[in-house]
Amino acid sequence: MKLSLCIAVYNEEKNLHYPLDSAIDIADEVIIVDGGSTDRTIEVAKSYGKKIRIINSDNPVMFHKNKQKAIEAAQGEWILQLDADEVLSENLKKEIKSIVWRQTSAVEERSGKNAEVNQLVAYNLPRKNWFLTGFLMKGGQYPDYTIRLYKNGFAKFPCKDVHENVEIIQKSKVKSEDNNETMKQLNNGTIGFLKNPILHYADPDFSRYLARWDRYTTAEVERMPKDMKLNFFSYFVWKPKMTFLMMYFRHKGFMDGFPGFVFALFSSIRFWVIYIKWRTKKLT
Repeated sequence: MKLSLCIAVYNEEKNLHYPLDSAIDIADEVIIVDGGSTDRTIEVAKSYGKKIRIINSDNPVMFHKNKQKAIEAAQGEWILQLDADEVLSENLKKEIKSIVWRQTSAVEERSGKNAEVNQLVAYNLPRKNWFLTGFLMKGGQYPDYTIRLYKNGFAKFPCKDVHENVEIIQKSKVKSEDNNETMKQLNNGTIGFLKNPILHYADPDFSRYLARWDRYTTAEVERMPKDMKLNFFSYFVWKPKMTFLMMYFRHKGFMDGFPGFVFALFSSIRFWVIYIKWRTKKLT
C-alpha cells in the first residue's frame, strides 16, 4: 500500500466531496475520523466505495486530536493529510504521484544522483485560501505552506495549537533508561517543497468564516491556564493594531480588495474575543 489519504471531519456533508473527488483515485485507502457528525457526512463518505475506512470519535475542541487518530490508523507507506474543504489541483496530483510512486534504480542510489530526494520524508505544500469571493493572494496568506505529505511513522500532531503543523520526527536507535525507543525531531533538511497548491475552500461565505473564527478563538482560550495573565492593553490595542498594519499594509492585503480588508480586520480583532473568552473562563 503506497498512499493513505487521511481526513478528520465533523458535519462536512457539503464539503467532503472536495478532497475525495480530487484525491481518491491516487490513494490506496482513505481514513476518515468522524467527530460524531449529525448530518449526512458518513453517508457521503461511504458512497465513495471500498477504499473508505471510517473511525468514529468524539469532537474535541483541539480537533488535531482526530487528525492524529487518522494518521495513526493509516497503513500506507506515505500519508496525504487533507481537510474536508481542500482540493488537490491537477498539477499537484502529478507532483504527489511522482514522489509516492518514484522508482529509483540501484545504480542511481549508489551514485548519489538521487541522494537528496531519497532522504526527504515530508513535503510542504503551498495552499490557496478562498475567502468570500476569491483566493487571498496577499496579506501573508499565500503561499501558506503546510506539511501535508509525509512518510508513515515520521509525523505527529503536538495538539497544542489550533494552527499547528505536524512535527516531523524519527525513531532514535539510542535506547532511553526505561529501554523504550526515544523520538527526536528531524531537521529541515528532510523536508521538501512542492510547487503546485492545495485549493482551500475554507470560507465561501461569511457565516462559515464566523463559525470557524469562533471555534478557533475558543480553542486558543481552552489551552490557556486559568491562572495565566493577559494584558488588557496588549490584547485590545497593541496586538490588533500591529496585526492589521502588518497584514493590510506591509503584506499588501489591500490588493485583495474588500475580502482582504475584512480578513485583516477580523484577524486583528480576534484578540478582543480571545481576551473576553479568557476573562469569562477565569471568572467561572
